[in-house]
Amino acid sequence: MAKYAILTDLNRCVGCMSCMVSCKVINDVPIGSYWNKMLRIGPYRRSDYQTPNDVDMYYLCVQCQHCENPKCIDVCPTGASHKLEDGTVQIDKSKCIGCQFCAMACPYGVRYLNEEQCVVEKCTLCEQLTAQGGLPQCVAQCGGRARFFGDLEKGIDSFEAPRNAYQADRENGDFSYDQLFTGNRITFGEMAEEYNPDTDVHHLPNAGNDPNFVYVLRGREWKGEE
Repeated sequence: MAKYAILTDLNRCVGCMSCMVSCKVINDVPIGSYWNKMLRIGPYRRSDYQTPNDVDMYYLCVQCQHCENPKCIDVCPTGASHKLEDGTVQIDKSKCIGCQFCAMACPYGVRYLNEEQCVVEKCTLCEQLTAQGGLPQCVAQCGGRARFFGDLEKGIDSFEAPRNAYQADRENGDFSYDQLFTGNRITFGEMAEEYNPDTDVHHLPNAGNDPNFVYVLRGREWKGEE
């Protein structure tokens, strides 16, 4: 079974919030609710702190982690929360009764109640796009080219993002906007700066749910466990 996930290269993220905005637009997320949230981590003192300039910070995007063992599914009384063969966790709105047990069970606080429809919603990993070979909207629109989408079973170096549009235009002269979704890809392995798989690859805190999303951070202190 596939394990679709998103990898975020935190050293490349500039905090532009394009992922948040594009997600809200394509998924019609109500004002005041978010399927992903951009957090600023820091500024915090580095381990070699001596002067006020010795500080670091980075941006961390938090959303549904499409966990390996999602607790939201365990507590759902109707089976509305379920897992697909591609490893993503989805919500069947026709079965959701709005009890919010799943929202309370989520350790990351990334589910919310759509009060108008009285159903719980969250990140779907843009199933409507990925099922057709496209990329999640937050990956396609990432301004810093920091987000990559792929199958964990194939390794994170195989995760993909759009290539630079202007570069594609110079090379073949036939770039189209549609290629951001279905073609013109570059892999994390092709463009990533060198990283240590043992010390630079991180996940959000594991509360027994085994989160699948991956964060790569080099040369800075990982604060995600906090």
